[in-house]
Amino acid sequence: MNLFINKKTKFIDLGLMDYKEAWDYQTTLFQSILDVKTANRTNNSSLITHNYLLFCEHPHVFTLGKSGDEQNLLLKKEDLYTVDATYYHINRGGDITYHGPGQIVVYPVIDLENFFTDIHKYMRLLEEAVIQTLQEFGIKSGRISGLTGVWIDYENEKQARKICALGVKTSRWVTMHGLAFNVNANLNYFANIVPCGIADKAVTSMEKELGKLQDFDLIKTVLKNKLADVFEMEIF
Repeated sequence: MNLFINKKTKFIDLGLMDYKEAWDYQTTLFQSILDVKTANRTNNSSLITHNYLLFCEHPHVFTLGKSGDEQNLLLKKEDLYTVDATYYHINRGGDITYHGPGQIVVYPVIDLENFFTDIHKYMRLLEEAVIQTLQEFGIKSGRISGLTGVWIDYENEKQARKICALGVKTSRWVTMHGLAFNVNANLNYFANIVPCGIADKAVTSMEKELGKLQDFDLIKTVLKNKLADVFEMEIF
């Protein structure tokens, strides 16, 4: 356990950023935290590890988790240009998902030893921040046993709709990747995949549920504050 706890977390809004560029940036931060932990272990030193909370949007892109099934991409790779999208097979957990404008993508690159050492709790708190954010806007949401993410009509198996997907990578309690929260996202893009490998569940957004375009910046602020609350982060 890290005896030098640091809950200070640097918030960075990357805006609209190419997926590969954001992935590379995450990886650099991720490795920098691992390097400090390695130095502490090998040199018996006590350097603190830093935490980062990244928000961004991506141009249209499909990403497949490391153990996902490529057949869940329903579009041929050579036809991706027809929907102005790119595709990456990446190193997070989970299956295939879509990112695009109008979707808040959150990448916590943090040392969980600064907070707690429980991956299950980490995933549930990511979901909880989104659930509480939706509640602020009058949308009831929750979890479905055995499935990750946040769902609308989660108690009705046939009508359940996913509004937020999760997929993470961890190494020595350091995290990367995170969540994708549909606010004003173009849901038509999900027709090109089997979202998260789940064929019998629909996908939705705040815009669709509330019947109007949402204040994207306001929702980002609320979500940032909810994440800070549930993780007890000191955001700066």
